[in-house]
Amino acid sequence: MDFLMSGLAACGACLFTNPLEVVKTRMQLQGELQSPGTYQRHYRNVFHAFITIAKVDGLAALQKGLAPALLYQFLMNGIRLGTYGLAEAGGYLNTAEGTLSPSRSAAAGALAGVMGAYLGSPIYMVKTHLQAQAASEIAVGHQYKHRIFPPQSWKGALTAAMVSGVVVVLAMTPFDVVSTRIYNQPTDVQGKGLMYRGILDALLQTARTEGIFGMYKGIGASYFRLGPHTILSLFFWDQLRILYYTYSK
Repeated sequence: MDFLMSGLAACGACLFTNPLEVVKTRMQLQGELQSPGTYQRHYRNVFHAFITIAKVDGLAALQKGLAPALLYQFLMNGIRLGTYGLAEAGGYLNTAEGTLSPSRSAAAGALAGVMGAYLGSPIYMVKTHLQAQAASEIAVGHQYKHRIFPPQSWKGALTAAMVSGVVVVLAMTPFDVVSTRIYNQPTDVQGKGLMYRGILDALLQTARTEGIFGMYKGIGASYFRLGPHTILSLFFWDQLRILYYTYSK
């Protein structure tokens, strides 16, 4: 569960930070091995880079490389935090007296980090190539012409649906948890719930008593239930649209 929870948490954060990763990648490639003042600065600062990319490449370009970025975050952080969590749960970070050992904690953290970085490195390379792709007037660094999926490919729709499934599960699981508990709570003779007064009360009680992770209980089962439904729904919707526009002309 540590692997899954840490990986999903990193994916959730990645959805919001990926535009910054695109900007960072391009600013780091700008002026590569060129003396200051000898090249055109397409990106003067972070805010200018955001505006320039959105204006020239389009808003969607700020999420370039999102698919490999999500996979990278899931693998790297899932392995890094999950491995450290297992070591902590197994008592390997404690001394014989039961106290936390700084040296063992540092060694476990370093080992977990190396494992995550090693396994995630090939995916990070693909992510960098995709995020560097830009229109010729604002291109920096070497421009790889990778195309993960051809236009109108069912694979692209399937990948997008898988990503959206993660987002839906992260957003909806707390409400799914409390709705399950509200429906399952005991009632008095009038049918009024004895444990929760409503959704907000159930959310507050769960967070206060069980912590934030208590609101995400069963998230793995939720994804394997909701994920295929979301994936197949969006996939079939996209394919039906393609068929309609193909044969209605």
